[in-house]
Order: sequence, then structure tokens, then C-alpha cells
Amino acid sequence: MDNRIHAYHRPLVPSKNIVQQKKTTPFAEVLKEQQEIELSKHASDRMTQRNIVLSEADWNKMNEKLDQAKDKGVKESLVITSDAAFIVNAENKKVITALDKSELSSKIFTNINGTIVID
Repeated sequence: MDNRIHAYHRPLVPSKNIVQQKKTTPFAEVLKEQQEIELSKHASDRMTQRNIVLSEADWNKMNEKLDQAKDKGVKESLVITSDAAFIVNAENKKVITALDKSELSSKIFTNINGTIVID
């Protein structure tokens, strides 16, 4: 008499009821569309100290231009508007610091590989 236990497992076969998925947008594209510009604490403090205020239209333009810069491989960017300048990490759309337009003439910007001018 053989007292060994033999386990018999049925082979796992995928269900034939495969649900057709609707055509969807890739996650990366959705994330890209939803990602807004973020201010670092330092940039927020500098904007308050220097009375820098941008309109929603200017923020939208900056957001659009940062997308274009990112597509071209820009990582750190100097963004110049009519009233101010910003150092922005283009990859994650985070404003690192903000400068008033009057401060631009005496500053040297390093570690940037792109400049965006917004009129």
C-alpha cells in the first residue's frame, strides 16, 4: 500500500471572458496634462517679499512653455516674464526661486540649460 499523498492541481487557464478595454489615454499623457507649476517655499517667500504677482494667463503660458522645454531636454530653466524672472526645474515644474525684473541686471545664473522668455 502506498501512503504518499499526491496533490493534483488543475492547470491555471485564463478565463475566456476577457473584457475589452475602452481606448484610453496613456497615464504619462494624463499626468502631463494635469501637472501644474509648483512653488517651492523659498520661491513663495521671494515672491511675497518682492511683491511678484503673475496672472493666471502668465502661469498658463509658463506651464505650456515648460512642457515644450522639457520635450527639448531642458532640465533647469530661467523663465523671464515682463515683471520677473524664475529659476524653474522643468522636469517637475517646480519654481526654485523668483527675482524681480530690477534684480536681473546684477545677477549671474548658473546651472541652467535653457531660457524661456514670456512676453
